[in-house]
Amino acid sequence: MWEIGDGPGRDVRVLRDRLGLDSGYVSRLLRSLEGAGLVTVRPASRDRRVRTVSPTESGRAERTALDELSDELATSLLAALNDSQQSRLVAAMAEVERLLTAATVTVHVTDPDHPDAQSCLGSYHAELHERFDTGFDPARSSLPDPGELRAQYGLFLVARLHGEPVGCAGLKLPGGTAAEIKRMWVAPQARGVGLARRLLAELESQATAHGRNILRLETNAALTEAINLYRSAGFVEIPAFNDEPYAHHWFEKTIDAHA
Repeated sequence: MWEIGDGPGRDVRVLRDRLGLDSGYVSRLLRSLEGAGLVTVRPASRDRRVRTVSPTESGRAERTALDELSDELATSLLAALNDSQQSRLVAAMAEVERLLTAATVTVHVTDPDHPDAQSCLGSYHAELHERFDTGFDPARSSLPDPGELRAQYGLFLVARLHGEPVGCAGLKLPGGTAAEIKRMWVAPQARGVGLARRLLAELESQATAHGRNILRLETNAALTEAINLYRSAGFVEIPAFNDEPYAHHWFEKTIDAHA
């Protein structure tokens, strides 16, 4: 019931992925909940082949009751701890949650036209438009077409958390020259778990697999977190190697193509 949430309709496929259950088991589980009057299952309005599940009023009341019981149990457990011990416990739980989130994220090569890739790119463009003094128009950038990041020209990575896209990064592989990092982005809800550094490491691994020993990137001065990340990952600032209109800094890293 908690995973179904309180929205207009949860995609059953996403629910199945988040719970790690097979289709048959999820169908039986939803039929049981529907029979108890706790949820409704119906086709999605945009695509009738997709089933969605939503809580009923009884389902919301049941979930509220379960939440209250959970709160009561947590309160009884914490009552024996003093303020200092409670603070230590909360900090430890936050660290466990952070590490489990990091371990749950998957990273796969994905076609730039895939809906998950398009979702990440759209969010990336919107964030840059908000953060850059000049705004951001991908058509004016040095990579107007993300199709340049598919096989033969490069590759595109999408990171997913419980089946939802939460990050992306591209690698451009021009012939006879250095590999270039493009369109690297992590969703706000997935920041702080080391995903950006993981994407960097995967791009470096992919570059070496394609026989490249130089990895380059450019970035905007407004992206201070990214600049700090690149420097800590071993990138050094170099003169401009392209005419990217939104760039203020250009970086390069020598990698071991035989590692």
